[in-house]
Amino acid sequence: MTITPFQALTCPLDGAPLSAEERRWCCPSGHSFDTARQGYVHLLPVQNKRSRDPGDSKDMVAARQRFLAHDDYRPIAEAVGRRVLAGAPSTAPLRCLDAGCGEGYYLRMLAESATAAGRDLELLGLDISKWAVQAAARQDRRVRWLVASNANLPVADNALDWVLCLFGFPVYDQFARVLKPGGRLLQVDAGPEHLRQLRETLYPQLRESANTGADAPAGFEREDEERIHYPLTLPSQERIADLLAMTPHGYRAKAEGLARAAALDALEVTVDVRLVSWQRR
Repeated sequence: MTITPFQALTCPLDGAPLSAEERRWCCPSGHSFDTARQGYVHLLPVQNKRSRDPGDSKDMVAARQRFLAHDDYRPIAEAVGRRVLAGAPSTAPLRCLDAGCGEGYYLRMLAESATAAGRDLELLGLDISKWAVQAAARQDRRVRWLVASNANLPVADNALDWVLCLFGFPVYDQFARVLKPGGRLLQVDAGPEHLRQLRETLYPQLRESANTGADAPAGFEREDEERIHYPLTLPSQERIADLLAMTPHGYRAKAEGLARAAALDALEVTVDVRLVSWQRR
């Protein structure tokens, strides 16, 4: 069993194949992209950024690392691993992209599951946040880590068996392009009860969650859905603060709601997520 970095990258400027040359990646037109000392490659051109420092901040990434280190979301990661590895051929590596990988927790857990199952993987993780990708690259060099955008995936056509979009921002036409015919997309989104108790603390009135993933996006057929639902106890203010900081609620909530959350010494919340599997037509 081997876990190896994904290789079929393309130039974000002209779409041509990239080839590795020592500590940089180059395309035939002469565009060159250095490998950072942490081991990742920056493939997000300045003209494609919507802000100077897009994506999660350094503080948000640190909070997510601290929270996920307690394995409170391990049941979600294990469900992802079961889906990806179920029925996977043992004769060829399974090529998988985590589109919006954050600090790499779910790919590390997938590699752990593949090791136990004796399966070969080629892994690629990308995120628009350089802080997230730096953190991911420091923790696991077996994965190809990129600073890049889902809106313009620097990946060859028909190159992947799986795309994971876990609490992220799906760009379905790009996912369909990079998946092989018959390849699969696994989308994980918050269910209606997800972190309800925290949200009730933050907001005077809750909005009902949108029913995402009900209709098949262009190029895909819906396969099935799994619901992960369990209680989670946060035993300290520090754990509550880290969970809050790694979610959009950390900057959406008003000062009064944030103050109520900061006054809590412990909190039991509900984890409620939907795993929806799509197959590329």
